[in-house]
Amino acid sequence: MADPSSYRPATGTIPTSAGVYKFRDATGRVVYVGKAKSLRSRLNSYFADLSALHPRTRQMVTTAASVEWTVVQTEVEALQLEYSWIKEYDPRFNVKYRDDKSYPSLAVTLHEDFPRLQVMRGPKKKGVRYFGPYAHAWAIRETLDLLLRVFPARTCSNGVFKRAGQVGRPCLLGYIDKCSAPCVGKVDQETHREIVDDFCDFMAGQSGRFVKRLEKEMTEAAQSMDYERAARLRDDIGALTRATEKQAVVLADGTDADVVAVAEDQLEAAVQVFHVRGGRVRGQRGFVVDKVEELTTGELVGQFLAQAYGEEPDEEVEVDRRMRPGAGVRLRRDNDDVPREVLVPALPPDLDVLQSWLCDLRGTNVQIRVPQRGDKRALLETVERNAKQAFALHKTKRASDLTARSLALSELQDALDLPEAPLRIECFDVSHVQGTNVVASMVVFEDGLARKSEYRRFAVRGHDGVDDTASMREVIRRRFARYLDERVETTQIDEDVEGRPGIDPETGRPRRFAYPPQLVVVDGGQPQVAAAQAALDELGIDDVALVGLAKRLEEVWVAGQPDPVILPRTSEGLYLLQRVRDEAHRFAIAYHRQKRSRAMTTSALDGIAGLGETRRKALLRHFGSLKRLKAATVDEVMEVPGIGRRTAEAVLAAVAAPVAEEAAPAFDPVTGEVVA
Repeated sequence: MADPSSYRPATGTIPTSAGVYKFRDATGRVVYVGKAKSLRSRLNSYFADLSALHPRTRQMVTTAASVEWTVVQTEVEALQLEYSWIKEYDPRFNVKYRDDKSYPSLAVTLHEDFPRLQVMRGPKKKGVRYFGPYAHAWAIRETLDLLLRVFPARTCSNGVFKRAGQVGRPCLLGYIDKCSAPCVGKVDQETHREIVDDFCDFMAGQSGRFVKRLEKEMTEAAQSMDYERAARLRDDIGALTRATEKQAVVLADGTDADVVAVAEDQLEAAVQVFHVRGGRVRGQRGFVVDKVEELTTGELVGQFLAQAYGEEPDEEVEVDRRMRPGAGVRLRRDNDDVPREVLVPALPPDLDVLQSWLCDLRGTNVQIRVPQRGDKRALLETVERNAKQAFALHKTKRASDLTARSLALSELQDALDLPEAPLRIECFDVSHVQGTNVVASMVVFEDGLARKSEYRRFAVRGHDGVDDTASMREVIRRRFARYLDERVETTQIDEDVEGRPGIDPETGRPRRFAYPPQLVVVDGGQPQVAAAQAALDELGIDDVALVGLAKRLEEVWVAGQPDPVILPRTSEGLYLLQRVRDEAHRFAIAYHRQKRSRAMTTSALDGIAGLGETRRKALLRHFGSLKRLKAATVDEVMEVPGIGRRTAEAVLAAVAAPVAEEAAPAFDPVTGEVVA
């Protein structure tokens, strides 16, 4: 581990202009690339007191052994150079976006003498124009099959194309008029290129022009009594219409836009992009990213846009001028790659720089903005739902990976210095609103998977509920006091249970708290860990490891240690701890909301003469809900034991009267805190 002061540049040697910098490790490998409006201001921030740095930044500067920089003229140049270096050096501490799956695209090989239409996956190739990507390959093939009737371009491989030319006979598509058969000279190179250009224009959103042209030709053919050609043109119009209908109209104004949405947690993020061209969704794409540094949503969006649109334009490709009169000798980036508008959930901090850069790439104005209302806002919400579903699917796949689970348990054993892998992990969380309806949850993970039958929940009473540490201490004490009691009972009846400790001899099922965990995780930092450790010390339990996972920085606090353990952001062990913590949080909030709902229900029955707590509970047990109680008659209410006619009438009068209830607060799904 290097000391940053050992390679800190001398005072005054760092320029104040814009530029890009690189941190290298002891072997000379680039570990981080960044850009700055002022190099001096940015780099000096890395050499501040280590204890004041973010843990991930601290890890980067202690891994590095040197720093160097390059001065540029503008921030746009800095953005371009930063992206180039990230692609070249692949630094370990830079955020990297990767496709969450292989998306197919419809590709047109414009660099070939006779361009081919085909389905392609993987990275983009130079000299090829792409449409999409699409969610399913079959959707591309269905659309292509319809369009070949109107645009009979070549779709065969180079081998098939060459063999057809040698034998002088086209393939089946050539006979059924779904290929213009350039292989046998039915059309020349220039005519085939025009067919391909028309196809590209149609896919780029100019569908109306072709439909109008075909309708005009159909009318002319009918007037000249060429009914066979008119019928064919009619069918061509129908094929174009069906192909267009496969892509639903979402924006009536014919907007060209990319809609970006993000779903994230502290460790990872999922990005979904919908490509809208001519008001229609032409394709979609998904990415996942490991957050190796702390980033806001706006910063994630900014870095994603830089990487999504930062691919180099196609290299110069020699094009035979004879195949298309007036054609240039260079195939440039297609304007479809960069739309007129990019809709995002949050604006990036360097908005002006990104917009200037995208304007240079497109050649016309490009706007990055957050839609506030209307169809564009509704479309962004749809993309956000897709991002959340993709993120949940990604987490599910990762959690079900046996190799990843084994690695996670092994990493936790090494990082926390445990005598054995924590095959059973229990996590505790406390939930309340301003000290009311205080509850706690206990979730259990065995072999890295949730064991929901072992989940437990606690109602916390007897002290100020605002004190989370006191609540945590009580819950830990109650859980392990039950464990000690059941361990004594198990020891006494071991001989009768055929060597199965922890099994209830009457039911044959495991006792509720009979099995101790190898690792206890509490939701919180050092104070919560200290409170939980005090409860374990009080009970004399010293063979259970205890840690806390703090939300803000994802630090792992170990009982008895003054400093937290910082696990790498890509660590499977940290991912498992986070999953356990989030599940405990979800379970606690669900129980808290249930208790709060019951409390609000019983409050409608407060103050009724002759109706105490026992009778209120009896009423709710009998009818199941306040709604059913309101719909009941006096005689039905009197069926509840202890309820007379006068009391039944008073109950129905009370529940029928309008009650001004305080609006239930909304809860943040991650923190559980009340949202204003």
